[in-house]
Amino acid sequence: MFEKGLPGKENAGNKHGDHPTDKESAWTIGRKISKIIPCVASKRAMTLLALGINHNTAPVSIREKLSFSVDVLKPALQELVTVADIREAAILSTCNRTEFYCCGIQAREINRLLDWIARYRNLRPEDFTPYLYTHTEKHLVRHMFRVACGLDSLVIGEPQILGQMKSAYQAASDAGTLGKSLGELFRSSFSTAKKVRTDTSIGSSPVSVAFAAVRLAQQIFDNLSEQTALLIGAGETMELAARHLRQQNIGHLIIANRTLEKARVLAERFDGHPIFLSDIPSFLAQADIIVSSTASQLPILGKGRVESAIKQRKHKPMLMIDLGVPRDIEPEVEQLNDVFLYTVDDLENTIQDNIKSRQEAAEQAEEIIDDQVENFLAWLREEGAVGTIRKLRAQAESTRDESLEKALSALRNGQDPEQTMEYLAYLLTNKLIHIPTVQLRQAGREERQEVLDAAQELFNLKPKTTQ
Repeated sequence: MFEKGLPGKENAGNKHGDHPTDKESAWTIGRKISKIIPCVASKRAMTLLALGINHNTAPVSIREKLSFSVDVLKPALQELVTVADIREAAILSTCNRTEFYCCGIQAREINRLLDWIARYRNLRPEDFTPYLYTHTEKHLVRHMFRVACGLDSLVIGEPQILGQMKSAYQAASDAGTLGKSLGELFRSSFSTAKKVRTDTSIGSSPVSVAFAAVRLAQQIFDNLSEQTALLIGAGETMELAARHLRQQNIGHLIIANRTLEKARVLAERFDGHPIFLSDIPSFLAQADIIVSSTASQLPILGKGRVESAIKQRKHKPMLMIDLGVPRDIEPEVEQLNDVFLYTVDDLENTIQDNIKSRQEAAEQAEEIIDDQVENFLAWLREEGAVGTIRKLRAQAESTRDESLEKALSALRNGQDPEQTMEYLAYLLTNKLIHIPTVQLRQAGREERQEVLDAAQELFNLKPKTTQ
């Protein structure tokens, strides 16, 4: 689970209204949702729709009910496109959000979509619809780009969501529910995220104490693959620290905890060695990096013990990062030579600066997203003309084939080749411009100047300039 929910918000109510009464039907809720969707006119199919919940609209008690595990995504998507008559579909499900991306759904199908979600998750529609948000067309494109860039995450700029979106894309592709429009939207989201991370500093500044601690270790040690790290504690902060260290190819990982079983669980996940807290003196001298975060009311490491370890290390430098409150390492340890001791306050100052830096980078990212949204919408509009272009080309090819067959028949009957070629050119010209000519004459009679202007542009009929 990469996206982390807001602490203490498990019982939070819906930010956008009270929970509906039990009498409120899915049909009524569907009508309410339809009213806030800008492009659900009865005769028009919605090109793109996103419907979902996230950490801003729903507490974890609701989000967990709408979550979709990786192993059920494929059958869920295949059933979804059948039940709700959707051309394309994908589902993004993380700890902090579940979003349904659809292409081709019509207004009348929204209630069926809600009913399917309720049935698939064994819920009543009124259990989750108050927490839903929707995005369509341009708003959906912008939303997906912001999600991919980490701008809609709890921690601005966090990179894990991009990997989760790529997994959602792959799942939809494997399920056969990803078509041209939704597929291109996902790929544009990925390229936008890459551009944002390349052109801004949104991902360069750590905003968690665990990540800040690992980044500090990278600054002090040239190559973490040659270092040993000792993590004291097995809570969430240490899990994050272990993950970041392993991602940076730490050479050896030791995890100490009061309960060995908790240390063992963490060690198995990140290829480490579990020990009891009481075993720390035997392993301390091996550690180049010590990160500690426990709930202990008394220091776990004192000056004397660290001093002894430094002597065993023959005064090789030791980085100690104390994330505990109360502190796990005696402040006097800082007086020792060859020890670099940092507390959570030291890192918090850096983190606050980095949060400000990310917010500034986010503003730059929004500008990039604006440009990329317009690029995608231009592609989408261009795709809207593809059907017309294909019909025009098919009509022209049919005219060509028919005229060519007449010319070939004339040649086989002994007609003069030069006369036959002239006949073919004449025939093709007349047939190709006949229908446009008729339509333009009709537009002129009806004073439809916009049609005449369109023809000028379409056929590049620019007036000749006189010298």
